[in-house]
Amino acid sequence: MSKLRSLATAGLGALAVLGLLAYARAGEDPAAKPAGATQTQPIKAAVADMNPTQGSTVKGKVTFEAKKHGVHLVADITGLTPGEHGFHIHEKGDCSAPDASSAGPHFNPTDKHHGDPGTLDYHLGDLGNIAADKSGVAHLAVHFPHLTLSSGPDAIIGKSVIVHALRDDMKTQPAGNSGAREACGVIKAE
Repeated sequence: MSKLRSLATAGLGALAVLGLLAYARAGEDPAAKPAGATQTQPIKAAVADMNPTQGSTVKGKVTFEAKKHGVHLVADITGLTPGEHGFHIHEKGDCSAPDASSAGPHFNPTDKHHGDPGTLDYHLGDLGNIAADKSGVAHLAVHFPHLTLSSGPDAIIGKSVIVHALRDDMKTQPAGNSGAREACGVIKAE
C-alpha cells in the first residue's frame, strides 16, 4: 500500500510541476518566440530576380514595395526585342521548367477573365505590357492597388513573374496571346 501511495504522490507532484510550467508560459511575452519560430510581421518589400528561360537572354529584376493601398512595382529587364511584351504574375512560384511552364497560369484568385488591369474584368496577375527600347531594355514603375504582399487572397509572395515574347493584347483568353515565356522570377520577401 505504501508503494501505491508513493507512486500516486509522485504522479500528483509531476502534474503540479507541469501545471506550474503551463501557467508560467501563459504569462510569457508573446514577442519572445522560440528559436526558429517566425513572427507574422507585414511584408514591406519583395523582389523577383528574373532569369532567362531556355534559349532566351532576357533577365532582370522586379521589386515590389507595399503601400497603404496596393503595391508599387519597379521592373528593369534586359535582352528583350524592341516593343511591348506581356508581363504577368503567375500562380506558382516555380521557374524550374526550361520554358517556365512550371509557373502555371496567371494568378487569378477572383476567377475573372484575362484583361487590362485598368478595367473591371482582369486576372489579379495581369500587369499589362512592359515596353523595351531599341536596345532591348525595359523599365516600368507602376502602382497596382489590387495587389498585396503580406496576406489574403491577393497576396503575391511566393508567386512568379513572367515576361513574355509578344505583346499582351489584353483580350484573348486565357493569357492575351502573349507568346512564349522569356524570363521567370519567384517573388520573395526581402
